Amino acid sequence: MNLPFKKQLAYSAGMMGWSIMTNIIIVMLPYFYLPPNNSGLSPLVPQLLVFGAFNILSLIAASGRLIDAIYDPFIASISDGSNNPKGRRFPIMKWAILPAVIFCTLVFYPLVKGEGISNAWWLTFVLAGFFISVTTYIIPYNALLAELTHTAAEKVKLSTFQQVGFVLGMILGALCNNFADLIQSTFNITDRSEALQFTILGLSIFSGVVMALPILFINEKEYVQSKPTHIPIWPAIQNTFRNTNFKYYLISDFAYYTALSIISSGLLFFVTVLLGLPDSDGGKFMGLMVLLSLVFYPFINYGSKKFGKKTLVLLAFAILSLIFVTIFFLGKLPFSSTNQMYILVIFASFPLAALGILPNAILADIAQKDTLETGENHEGMFFAVKYLFVKLGQTLGIAIFAMLTIYGKDPGNDYGLRLNGVVGFVLCVLALIFFARFKEK
Repeated sequence: MNLPFKKQLAYSAGMMGWSIMTNIIIVMLPYFYLPPNNSGLSPLVPQLLVFGAFNILSLIAASGRLIDAIYDPFIASISDGSNNPKGRRFPIMKWAILPAVIFCTLVFYPLVKGEGISNAWWLTFVLAGFFISVTTYIIPYNALLAELTHTAAEKVKLSTFQQVGFVLGMILGALCNNFADLIQSTFNITDRSEALQFTILGLSIFSGVVMALPILFINEKEYVQSKPTHIPIWPAIQNTFRNTNFKYYLISDFAYYTALSIISSGLLFFVTVLLGLPDSDGGKFMGLMVLLSLVFYPFINYGSKKFGKKTLVLLAFAILSLIFVTIFFLGKLPFSSTNQMYILVIFASFPLAALGILPNAILADIAQKDTLETGENHEGMFFAVKYLFVKLGQTLGIAIFAMLTIYGKDPGNDYGLRLNGVVGFVLCVLALIFFARFKEK
């Protein structure tokens, strides 16, 4: 049975919910705990070096995601093998919502208001709790994409709705400083960190409500015909890696998400330090980029049928690599600061659309083809392995960004921020090279 339009929107709303929270973590974590000296915020963890290269924040982000990464295949195996009469996915997802809301909020409530090691230990604990909670929702949720759709066109369409939800979540996550401005002016709050805490609490609660919509409005058993898979975890993971196409997909996806995480983590720094604009402009430009990306959605749907998904993905990687080159020169180009951001936003809108819609649809095709060939329904494991590498990429991105702040993150001392452009360029070129080997047919 085909999923009605209203239920497609309900399903996509779930993506917006977890997108808000994950983007809050990616965008705000470095800015909140290691802010630039012109932000009005105080550092909350010391800039201590470990092994001469890694600062504490990069190690904290990596450790939280490492725990989460180990947990990914476990929750996928439970979901794929579930015999729950109400379905394999929603009964697991519903238990993840409240813990995700709580832990996302606690990430921005440090134990002490000043710089201290106790904040580092606290952050390690709550970040691990958040990642595990949100993963318990994300893995079963994404596995449903392959189960709720029956043709390649349906997958691209539902993946498009998903991406709308994701980018709306990106906008709301990036608007934290704008909402904090509103809270400060409305309630006469002078402490900037307190205003941000209230903002993140409100956004986290809203995210939880939105994440509940697919569970409330879709009867899984009515639209999904699947049988539980009881392959043990390790053999199931090995099965996914036997798929050569999946390997190329995975490597390019990993490189892309590492690069995207660098951009997201550095957004507020690029705006305030390299361009000298107010931090609230970061949310405005992110919103404009997302709105412009929506213009490309019809073309992505049409172009994927006419030219193939692979062609559009390769073009997106090529454009994104040039954007990273531009980041290195931000503030030094012969345009005003605002116009430099407009140039970046306009050129980034197509890659955001293409790389948001197509990879999930491609992976759903890979998973469905594997099911037809093997007779085993382990879509959840394909998405678990993908999101294991997504999270490793996001972790590496945050860690690289935090590590490079050692070489300068403040006005007049910004070389570390510019180095992110070089790293991002290399990553996008690697993604392009590996995805060029992907065989679409």
